[in-house]
Parts: sequence; C-alpha cells; structure tokens
Amino acid sequence: MTQSAYRAKLLTFTGDPAQSSDAAVYHEDGVVIVENGHVAASGAWSAHAGQLADGAAVHDLRDKLIVPGFIDTHIHYPQTDMIASPAPGLLPWLETYTFPTERGFEKEAVAEDTARFFVDELLASGTTTALVYCTVHKQSADALFGASEAKNLRMIAGKVLMDRHCPEFLRDTPQTGYDDSAELIGRWHKRGRQMYALTPRFAPTSTEAQLEACQALAKAHPDIFIQSHVAENPDEVKWVSELFPRQRSYLDVYDHYGLLRRRAVYGHCIWLDDEDRRRMAQTGAVAAHCPTSNLFLGSGLFDFDKANASAMPVTLATDVGGGTSFSMLQTMNEAHKVARMGGHHLTATRMFWLATAGAAEALDLADTVGTLAPKTEADFVVLDPQATPLLARRTARAESLEELLFALALLGDDRAVYETYAAGKRVHRRGERAAAHAA
Repeated sequence: MTQSAYRAKLLTFTGDPAQSSDAAVYHEDGVVIVENGHVAASGAWSAHAGQLADGAAVHDLRDKLIVPGFIDTHIHYPQTDMIASPAPGLLPWLETYTFPTERGFEKEAVAEDTARFFVDELLASGTTTALVYCTVHKQSADALFGASEAKNLRMIAGKVLMDRHCPEFLRDTPQTGYDDSAELIGRWHKRGRQMYALTPRFAPTSTEAQLEACQALAKAHPDIFIQSHVAENPDEVKWVSELFPRQRSYLDVYDHYGLLRRRAVYGHCIWLDDEDRRRMAQTGAVAAHCPTSNLFLGSGLFDFDKANASAMPVTLATDVGGGTSFSMLQTMNEAHKVARMGGHHLTATRMFWLATAGAAEALDLADTVGTLAPKTEADFVVLDPQATPLLARRTARAESLEELLFALALLGDDRAVYETYAAGKRVHRRGERAAAHAA
C-alpha cells in the first residue's frame, strides 16, 4: 500500500451552500491522506494524523488551500487554437473561425498535438474533469481520450454529430454518425477513467434522422453522457423554431428525441422559459452556465434566480473557445458579475461548490469525484493565496472563508494553481511546464 498525506487548509462540501449553512466544510489545518489513487481519509490534521502509516510521505502545504479538482462541464478542445477570435456574433463566429479550424482535425497529428496541449492547459488551471466536444472526425475523439488516459484523468468526451447546415468537409450522416459513436463508446466508455458523451452539436446541425439515431444510441447505452447546446442566442432560438415547428421550444426538440435525462448536459440555457426549466429539473438534465462565452459572444445573461426557483441542476463551464479562459477561477469571476447583472448575489462559496461537488452531483459522479470524501478518486488542486502580490495582500486581510474564496475567484487565474493531482498523482506544478517549454 502506497500512502501519501497532504497537509494544508482544506475545503470540501456536503451539499449546496445556498441550501445549508453547514454545507462548506473547512479546516484551517487539514489533511488529505491518499492510498492507491483514492482518498483514504480527509479532515482536520489533529483527527487524522494518527492514521498515517510509518514512512508515509507528508507534504507540508500549510500556506496553501486544497480543494477538489475543478470540473468543467462544457468545453471544445478543437477550439483551443482559435480562442479569442473576433466576430459579431455566434453564427458568424462559427462560420469564420470554428468550422475552418475543426477541419484540420481530419489529420491525426493535428488532433493529437492539440489534445496534449489542451489537457496540459486544463491541468494548469486545476481542472481534472471536463465534458469535452471533439470534432466530427472519429480520430479527434481517439486523440483526446488518448491524451487523457496518458495522465489518468477522469474525462468525458465525444465525437460531434452534424449532418446539415455545416460545411461539407465537416458533415457526417445519420448512419456514419451512429456507427462512429457506437464504435467510440465500445472503445472508450468506462475504459479506465474515460467516459463517453453522445454529442450532437446542436439541433440546427442535425436532421430528424440523426436525432433519431442519437435517441437509439442513448436508449442502448443508458449510462453514457449526452451533451449539446440549447437556447444560447436569440437568433439561434428563432432558427430552431423554424426548423422544428412541431416542437414547443428549443429544449423540447431534445426532449422529443429522448435526450433529456440524468447525465445530459446542455450548454448555455439562457433563453429558456419556465416550462423548459421545469422539464430540466424533472428529468435531471444539467444546465452548463458559460459566463465568459456568453459575454464574449453577447449571447445573454443566465438567470440564476429562475434556475434556483425551478431547482434545475446548474454547473459552471468555460466553453473555450467561445469562452475566453481555461481557468475555472476566471469563470467564477464572470459568473458572479453575470449574476449581479440579474440582481442575484452568487457567493464565492457556492461558486466553488458549483465547480466541484455540485458539478459531480449533477453529473451523477458524486461518489467518484468532486469531494475529498473517503473512497473517492484523489483528484484535487492546491491553490496558492499568495500567488500574486495583489492576491497575497488581499487574502492576508480575509476575515472569513467567503472572503478568502472570493479573493481567489475574483483575483485568481492559473497562477493561483500551485499543483494539480489526478488519482493521487501530481500532474501539474506551477512553473514546470514553462521551464520545460523554454528548455
């Protein structure tokens, strides 16, 4: 048995901080004990120090804060190289930058190189699990899963399905999309820590026949994930109403084809109505809120009050490359501001929950990742409250956990990530990547 211990300030959750004042569990002097890639124990140092085996390695990080690994619930790895591309809106942005960039992934070397960089960028930001869109090319999914498997990450991804309203060079068919997805599910779903997500890009780019094929795959594989986009942009919503006139709403298109259920994650969810939100809550489908992307593309402001009132599951996501940062801390920063524009105060404590335990719960992975509970996989991040002079100055004056977390969320980025661990193994340390690149 291999045992390691990490002594630091410690934060985890037992529930939603918006629902319970005791949901955030914080230890000023805490410890995480790791055995064989899993958490053996966590909590106060005084309560668990006696559990350490003779000769166990103890990492003294008492000036740092350990939190569960961040979970990004909506991100496009092929868009890594086109992040921060200017466009007047969503649809022109897709046509000018997204589709031409994704064409390059027909080449395995491009896919593999981008996937490796993408995974390293996630880890540098403290993200240990993500729901990832690949391209329409089967090899793009193989490349992403291969890069994730090499680091032993808990990753969820899928090949995009798209058989209309897109360039011919990115178009599949209902049958080839079905066959490719079925093959990838067989090869990657539950292989080690990899999991598959059925990935129709969004309703306008799939025919009824392709959505029927998705329905068949979803029914045949009830434990896979489903990911797509919904109600991101008013022009997009109008387009969907013209393409699917028999459906009550954009969301209802997915519902009609049996794609609303647990482990189904829909990016954006801005222009929903009350019935849509009720249906998401009823089915357990998840809204992935992407604030940096929504602001960048001018898509709209997510309504936290209505989401909370409906009890629909909500998570946070970067949506790179529409999103402008891989950092979940920067995503929290913008989420707070989006909420304020809607008259809602989103606390830092809840934002950390949304990006960790809340996401794991919404994704049906609460027993696996997202907390530091015993027997869960040992994915965690070591945050440095002294990462920059300004952050150090502000956190030194923090008089509560909320103030500490708020400073990290509003002032932090990848510089605040000191180390990242996946399955108990260190997979990132600040500065090492830059040094290796320089060499």
